[in-house]
Amino acid sequence: MTRYLVGLLHRLTRSRRSLRVMGVFLSTAVVLTLVAPPVDAESGVEQIDGSGSSWAYNAINTWIYDVTQQGLQVVFTPSGSAQGRQDFANGVSDFGVSDIGYQGVNPVTGENDTSNRPYAYLPIVGGATTFPYNLVVAGHQVENLRLSGLTLARIFTDQITNWDDPEISADNNGHAFPSIPIIPVVHSEGAGATYQFTDYLNSLYPQLWQPFSGYKFPVEFWPTGKGSQVAENGSSGVIDFVSSGAGQGSIGFDEYSYPLGSQCGPASCPVVALENADGYYTMPDAYDAAVALTQADIDYTPGPDYLLETLNHVWTYNDPRTYPLSSYSYEIEPTASCSGQPPCDPTMNTPKRQALADFDAYSLCQGQSQMAPIGYSPLPINLVEASFKQVDLLQHADPQVSVANVNVANCDNPTFIPGDPDKNELALIAPYPPACAKAGQGPCPGQYAHNGNPVAGQATNTGPSTTSPTGNSSGGQTNGGSSSSATGGGGSSSGGTSSSGGGSSPAGVSSTGSEGGAAAAGGGAGTHLVAAGSTGGSQTAAGGGSSAGGSSSTVTTVTPEATPTVLAADHPGSIGGLLIEVLAALLIVGALTGPAWGRSLRNRVGRR
Repeated sequence: MTRYLVGLLHRLTRSRRSLRVMGVFLSTAVVLTLVAPPVDAESGVEQIDGSGSSWAYNAINTWIYDVTQQGLQVVFTPSGSAQGRQDFANGVSDFGVSDIGYQGVNPVTGENDTSNRPYAYLPIVGGATTFPYNLVVAGHQVENLRLSGLTLARIFTDQITNWDDPEISADNNGHAFPSIPIIPVVHSEGAGATYQFTDYLNSLYPQLWQPFSGYKFPVEFWPTGKGSQVAENGSSGVIDFVSSGAGQGSIGFDEYSYPLGSQCGPASCPVVALENADGYYTMPDAYDAAVALTQADIDYTPGPDYLLETLNHVWTYNDPRTYPLSSYSYEIEPTASCSGQPPCDPTMNTPKRQALADFDAYSLCQGQSQMAPIGYSPLPINLVEASFKQVDLLQHADPQVSVANVNVANCDNPTFIPGDPDKNELALIAPYPPACAKAGQGPCPGQYAHNGNPVAGQATNTGPSTTSPTGNSSGGQTNGGSSSSATGGGGSSSGGTSSSGGGSSPAGVSSTGSEGGAAAAGGGAGTHLVAAGSTGGSQTAAGGGSSAGGSSSTVTTVTPEATPTVLAADHPGSIGGLLIEVLAALLIVGALTGPAWGRSLRNRVGRR
């Protein structure tokens, strides 16, 4: 950011006209600074602190920015689901976020995993656990790898250790890879993604998982010291390793938002197209996840597990549009009162409960409209309504808390169909996968995900650039509202078509680059499978059309998880945030250089 601001200042001081522009620019920054909504201690709202799921972190970070503009202060530490539950139980945090509920007893360590602090679960966001990989063949990143659940199970249990394995070739319709060692990348922390993946393995492939792990159940902590696996902390740690120079040949597991918002070469990091029960290799976008999650068994029985999910029917659903490893993440909300009747929750008070109620109201409604472009799947109306009932418990604990904003009628959620609350629009309009995604066909030439909210009743891509194999209703996509198509089952590759950066990234910055397109069906740029084209070039393949080299693609960079984050003015969609940063930089530069900087600036202008 410092280099960027210095460069910006240099450009702005190159002419008198630029100086006038800078004057307007800075004046605007001052105005925006003055009118930005302050967090007023007298407003009755206090800062709230949460911790937990890194799987859900990018969603939460987006909401934190938005509500900060409304005067709320929220801090969230992405320490992993296991730590988030523990922090909540110990009263360290005001709310937790976990991808699973309390387990009672940790089945591996025997440690207690319960909370005596009263709580309720709120589904807050859906999404998909994906398998980002880094596989470079003949100098090009492979972008259309597909794997079955069985092959993934063999990879992560050290049964398959090289990319030239015949089972990988079979999944890719006979296309073979060269001999490259596989590096499985797993989570070192207690992660919900680990639990969801190992639950899938334990249920569908117990003959592989149980001898490998020594457990007959799913776990949050991946078994250590196994084969050539690399353990990284947090979702960003996993994707950072996979996308690094040391990550050649690696494959990890992460929520889709992380590879979608990270760069592996000139484009978003590719993810595995995972085979579903109908024999289609599907992508983990909001639409295929929404279809899969229609089969989630939600516990509606009053009690401690109310609204928790069981996913067995999700994994085995035979709709061709299903992405199997889809799930929900949950907020753990405090429900106890301190009104003189035990049990009392000494960490909470009226301002904190109000802040949490307002944060939840935004996250469950308007906040859901930002989820598809950054790699999540918005909640359907039945879960939003159920979560609202859980938010009402904050008022039950403290009658001074207002829940007037908790109203499903005011929700701007892309899953809702006005007047028909029992339907989920994303699941209804989810495009069918292209023919090349079927086992025995293809593989398709790229990442055929639809990362955007519906427009005019059709799935779109308004998020980071992806590839569309066809331009028809059978799996084609619209990039920012314009159709991308090719004949013969082919399509444009990442970078072959201009895609708009309509989606916002949580606390990141949008960067635009140029890249050549790999081409359509029947061939590709790599030695084996179709791979991305090199920067600025164009390539063609037999049986398909070529994409225009050097056309623009937008890549969204998601903020890496790190220490607790409070997002205020800095956001890719916030001009005010950027202006404030520029103003701050100018003041710092002026303070450091004093009159000399002013004289230099006047001399520069005078020479013009």
